[in-house]
Amino acid sequence: MSAFAQRADRLAALVEEQGLDLLLVSNIVNVRYITGFGGTNAACLVGRGRRVFLTDFRYVERAEREVPDYDRVRGRDDLLESVAELARDSRAEGSSEAVRLGFDDAHLTVRAHAKLAAHAGEAVELVPASGLVERLRAVKDAQEIAAIRHSADLADELYRWLISDFGLAGHTERAVAQALERRAQDLGADGLSFPPIVAAAANGALPHAEPRENFEIPRDTLVVVDLGCVRASYCSDCTRTFATGEIDSEARETYELVRSAQEAALAVTRAGADVREVDRAARGPIEAAGRGEQFGHGLGHGVGLEVHEAPRLAPSGSGRLEPGNVVTVEPGVYVPGRFGVRIEDLVVVEEGEPQVLTSIPKDLLTV
Repeated sequence: MSAFAQRADRLAALVEEQGLDLLLVSNIVNVRYITGFGGTNAACLVGRGRRVFLTDFRYVERAEREVPDYDRVRGRDDLLESVAELARDSRAEGSSEAVRLGFDDAHLTVRAHAKLAAHAGEAVELVPASGLVERLRAVKDAQEIAAIRHSADLADELYRWLISDFGLAGHTERAVAQALERRAQDLGADGLSFPPIVAAAANGALPHAEPRENFEIPRDTLVVVDLGCVRASYCSDCTRTFATGEIDSEARETYELVRSAQEAALAVTRAGADVREVDRAARGPIEAAGRGEQFGHGLGHGVGLEVHEAPRLAPSGSGRLEPGNVVTVEPGVYVPGRFGVRIEDLVVVEEGEPQVLTSIPKDLLTV
């Protein structure tokens, strides 16, 4: 049985557990996860004994190759009309009970929901059912972890090239970001997980800073670099903070504070740990140093087909880590108008110590 067929079976079990007859999977990333389809327009219906894949004329041949585990249907121009028709037809002959069709209320727009309801009529009851596929996606199998490891290795190669060959001081932030994008392709990446962050001096105090076109990175400052690669559809994510020369004592002490907080969090990132407690392991030392207000984001997030997915390590997070979760551990301290420090590793959650996929040193390097 293929990995996609196994995922469909696990999803069908969740659908039944929720008291649903069918689940509509309309988010294209979720469709890719449960079918292997790489196109841009498709939907699925999954339920007990049902595996239906719908796409339009453009992708019929492709679906024959990529989606062997589903009954394939060439849908109408409006796929939701075909979804509604299939859901209506699934009602048992002679039954007056509406088919309970789950939909992902986190992704289906209000307009699309209204359209689906109009097509479905009284024969189908639409039931909000978000997060079922994401629950499965949060736990990676061996094949997914291998793909993420490959993406993480490519990111490491990018960092090694930046450190040893290209450098930082004297280049504009934008020039560094563009060079990283070009080099990623040279190394065989399908692309980057997100536009790279290259943020020097005061720009580093912005957690999601955009590289500046005309700002030349000076010597004797800190630079935050955040990037990830994509390979075989799976993402990686890594942040390092570099010096470009001599930095003052506050900047150096802040760096060491963030590094020790990150290592404290790594030590408790294991199966069974409450996500809030993992966040707390890093946040506690930073707060004890009087810098709590300067660490305003969550500790980390899941990474997979998307660079931000479940689970979420944060004070507002919920649940416990499971073996096979792949998460970032990335505390930061941001000093407005002066500098920022963030250190991020990508790790696989296991029963014991996590498997750290990032290999770039965390000593403060001068670049």
